Amino acid sequence: MARSPSGSGRPPRERGGRDRERDEENELKDKLVTINRVAKVVKGGRRFAFAAIVVVGDQRGRVGHGAGKAREVPEAIRKATEAAKRGLIRVPLRDGRTLHHDVRGRFGAGKVTLRAAPAGTGIIAGGPMRAVFETLGIKDIVAKSVGTSNPHNMIKATFVALEKLNSPRMVATRRGKKVGDLLGRRDGDQSAEAAA
Repeated sequence: MARSPSGSGRPPRERGGRDRERDEENELKDKLVTINRVAKVVKGGRRFAFAAIVVVGDQRGRVGHGAGKAREVPEAIRKATEAAKRGLIRVPLRDGRTLHHDVRGRFGAGKVTLRAAPAGTGIIAGGPMRAVFETLGIKDIVAKSVGTSNPHNMIKATFVALEKLNSPRMVATRRGKKVGDLLGRRDGDQSAEAAA
Protein backbone atom coordinates (compact mmCIF):
# COMPACT_ATOMS: atom_id res chain seq x y z
CA MET A 1 0.00 0.00 0.00
CA ALA A 2 1.53 3.32 -1.11
CA ARG A 3 1.72 6.20 1.38
CA SER A 4 0.47 9.60 0.32
CA PRO A 5 3.14 12.36 0.21
CA SER A 6 0.91 14.77 2.12
CA GLY A 7 0.52 12.41 5.13
CA SER A 8 4.28 12.09 5.73
CA GLY A 9 4.41 14.29 8.84
CA ARG A 10 4.47 17.92 9.87
CA PRO A 11 5.67 20.68 7.56
CA PRO A 12 9.35 21.61 8.09
CA ARG A 13 8.48 25.23 9.00
CA GLU A 14 6.57 24.11 12.12
CA ARG A 15 9.43 21.87 13.21
CA GLY A 16 11.90 24.76 12.78
CA GLY A 17 9.84 26.95 15.14
CA ARG A 18 9.78 24.26 17.79
CA ASP A 19 13.54 23.71 17.43
CA ARG A 20 14.09 27.44 18.00
CA GLU A 21 12.01 27.31 21.20
CA ARG A 22 13.96 24.26 22.38
CA ASP A 23 17.29 25.99 21.63
CA GLU A 24 16.16 29.03 23.61
CA GLU A 25 15.23 26.82 26.57
CA ASN A 26 18.55 24.94 26.32
CA GLU A 27 20.59 28.14 26.52
CA LEU A 28 18.87 29.16 29.77
CA LYS A 29 20.99 28.33 32.82
CA ASP A 30 19.20 27.63 36.09
CA LYS A 31 20.55 27.81 39.63
CA LEU A 32 18.91 26.40 42.74
CA VAL A 33 19.08 29.12 45.41
CA THR A 34 17.53 27.32 48.35
CA ILE A 35 15.37 24.35 49.27
CA ASN A 36 13.37 24.25 52.46
CA ARG A 37 11.32 21.54 54.13
CA VAL A 38 7.91 22.82 55.21
CA ALA A 39 5.27 21.10 57.33
CA LYS A 40 1.49 21.30 57.14
CA VAL A 41 -0.32 20.19 60.29
CA VAL A 42 -3.33 17.98 59.47
CA LYS A 43 -5.65 15.78 61.53
CA GLY A 44 -3.35 12.75 61.46
CA GLY A 45 -0.14 14.65 62.22
CA ARG A 46 2.25 16.61 60.01
CA ARG A 47 2.52 16.43 56.25
CA PHE A 48 5.93 17.42 54.88
CA ALA A 49 6.65 19.12 51.57
CA PHE A 50 9.58 20.94 49.98
CA ALA A 51 9.76 24.58 48.84
CA ALA A 52 12.41 25.55 46.27
CA ILE A 53 13.63 28.88 44.88
CA VAL A 54 15.26 28.81 41.42
CA VAL A 55 16.88 31.59 39.35
CA VAL A 56 17.01 31.22 35.55
CA GLY A 57 18.98 33.33 33.06
CA ASP A 58 20.65 33.30 29.64
CA GLN A 59 23.87 35.02 30.89
CA ARG A 60 23.28 37.77 28.33
CA GLY A 61 20.94 40.14 30.17
CA ARG A 62 17.78 38.08 30.80
CA VAL A 63 16.91 36.67 34.22
CA GLY A 64 13.90 35.41 36.15
CA HIS A 65 13.11 33.84 39.51
CA GLY A 66 10.47 31.43 40.70
CA ALA A 67 9.31 29.45 43.71
CA GLY A 68 7.76 25.99 43.74
CA LYS A 69 6.37 23.66 46.39
CA ALA A 70 5.75 19.92 46.13
CA ARG A 71 5.87 16.68 48.12
CA GLU A 72 9.11 15.66 46.35
CA VAL A 73 12.27 17.74 45.81
CA PRO A 74 12.61 17.24 42.00
CA GLU A 75 8.98 18.25 41.45
CA ALA A 76 9.42 21.40 43.59
CA ILE A 77 12.52 22.36 41.57
CA ARG A 78 10.68 21.73 38.28
CA LYS A 79 7.76 23.95 39.36
CA ALA A 80 10.13 26.72 40.47
CA THR A 81 12.07 26.54 37.17
CA GLU A 82 8.84 26.80 35.14
CA ALA A 83 7.75 29.83 37.18
CA ALA A 84 11.17 31.46 36.66
CA LYS A 85 11.01 30.93 32.87
CA ARG A 86 7.57 32.58 32.76
CA GLY A 87 8.81 35.71 34.56
CA LEU A 88 12.02 36.59 32.66
CA ILE A 89 13.04 40.27 32.62
CA ARG A 90 15.65 42.01 30.43
CA VAL A 91 18.35 44.04 32.18
CA PRO A 92 20.57 46.53 30.30
CA LEU A 93 24.28 45.79 30.92
CA ARG A 94 27.30 48.03 30.26
CA ASP A 95 29.85 46.26 28.03
CA GLY A 96 27.99 43.02 28.84
CA ARG A 97 29.74 42.78 32.23
CA THR A 98 28.38 45.31 34.78
CA LEU A 99 25.56 47.79 35.53
CA HIS A 100 25.21 51.24 33.97
CA HIS A 101 24.73 52.93 37.35
CA ASP A 102 24.31 52.24 41.07
CA VAL A 103 20.82 51.31 42.20
CA ARG A 104 18.89 50.35 45.33
CA GLY A 105 15.97 47.99 45.75
CA ARG A 106 13.61 47.16 48.59
CA PHE A 107 11.09 44.40 49.12
CA GLY A 108 9.59 43.84 52.57
CA ALA A 109 12.45 43.84 55.07
CA GLY A 110 15.01 43.17 52.31
CA LYS A 111 17.09 46.16 51.19
CA VAL A 112 19.87 45.80 48.62
CA THR A 113 22.40 48.17 47.08
CA LEU A 114 23.95 47.26 43.73
CA ARG A 115 27.04 49.14 42.54
CA ALA A 116 28.75 49.08 39.15
CA ALA A 117 32.39 47.95 39.37
CA PRO A 118 35.51 48.21 37.17
CA ALA A 119 36.70 45.24 35.12
CA GLY A 120 38.38 42.52 37.16
CA THR A 121 36.38 43.13 40.35
CA GLY A 122 34.31 39.96 40.07
CA ILE A 123 30.97 39.29 41.78
CA ILE A 124 31.10 40.52 45.36
CA ALA A 125 27.68 39.51 46.67
CA GLY A 126 26.10 37.16 49.15
CA GLY A 127 24.30 33.86 48.50
CA PRO A 128 20.98 34.45 46.72
CA MET A 129 22.14 37.66 45.00
CA ARG A 130 25.23 35.91 43.61
CA ALA A 131 22.99 33.32 41.89
CA VAL A 132 21.00 36.14 40.22
CA PHE A 133 24.14 37.89 38.92
CA GLU A 134 25.75 34.68 37.65
CA THR A 135 22.68 33.67 35.64
CA LEU A 136 22.23 37.27 34.42
CA GLY A 137 25.78 37.34 33.02
CA ILE A 138 27.24 40.13 35.18
CA LYS A 139 30.99 39.75 35.68
CA ASP A 140 31.80 42.76 37.90
CA ILE A 141 29.52 44.06 40.64
CA VAL A 142 29.56 44.96 44.32
CA ALA A 143 26.29 44.24 46.15
CA LYS A 144 25.23 44.61 49.77
CA SER A 145 22.11 43.32 51.48
CA VAL A 146 20.86 45.02 54.67
CA GLY A 147 17.94 44.11 56.85
CA THR A 148 17.22 40.45 56.19
CA SER A 149 18.86 37.21 55.15
CA ASN A 150 15.58 35.68 53.96
CA PRO A 151 16.34 34.47 50.40
CA HIS A 152 12.80 35.25 49.15
CA ASN A 153 13.03 38.92 50.16
CA MET A 154 16.67 39.28 49.07
CA ILE A 155 15.94 37.98 45.55
CA LYS A 156 12.77 40.06 45.19
CA ALA A 157 14.59 43.21 46.39
CA THR A 158 17.38 42.47 43.86
CA PHE A 159 14.80 42.20 41.06
CA VAL A 160 13.16 45.48 42.17
CA ALA A 161 16.60 47.12 41.85
CA LEU A 162 17.35 45.50 38.46
CA GLU A 163 14.00 46.70 37.06
CA LYS A 164 14.98 50.31 37.92
CA LEU A 165 18.12 50.19 35.73
CA ASN A 166 18.32 52.45 32.69
CA SER A 167 20.79 52.43 29.83
CA PRO A 168 21.99 55.70 28.21
CA ARG A 169 19.91 54.79 25.14
CA MET A 170 16.72 54.48 27.24
CA VAL A 171 17.35 57.85 28.93
CA ALA A 172 18.13 59.53 25.58
CA THR A 173 14.91 58.14 24.04
CA ARG A 174 12.85 59.36 26.99
CA ARG A 175 14.35 62.87 26.76
CA GLY A 176 14.19 63.01 22.97
CA LYS A 177 17.96 63.42 22.60
CA LYS A 178 20.87 61.49 21.16
CA VAL A 179 23.09 59.23 23.27
CA GLY A 180 26.13 61.29 22.24
CA ASP A 181 24.55 64.47 23.67
CA LEU A 182 24.15 62.86 27.10
CA LEU A 183 27.56 61.20 27.25
CA GLY A 184 29.34 64.14 25.58
CA ARG A 185 28.04 66.58 28.18
CA ARG A 186 29.22 64.37 31.03
CA ASP A 187 32.74 64.13 29.56
CA GLY A 188 32.78 67.92 29.00
CA ASP A 189 31.82 68.58 32.65
CA GLN A 190 34.65 66.38 33.87
CA SER A 191 37.22 68.14 31.68
CA ALA A 192 35.91 71.56 32.86
CA GLU A 193 36.25 70.47 36.50
CA ALA A 194 39.80 69.24 35.85
CA ALA A 195 40.77 72.57 34.26
CA ALA A 196 39.33 74.60 37.20
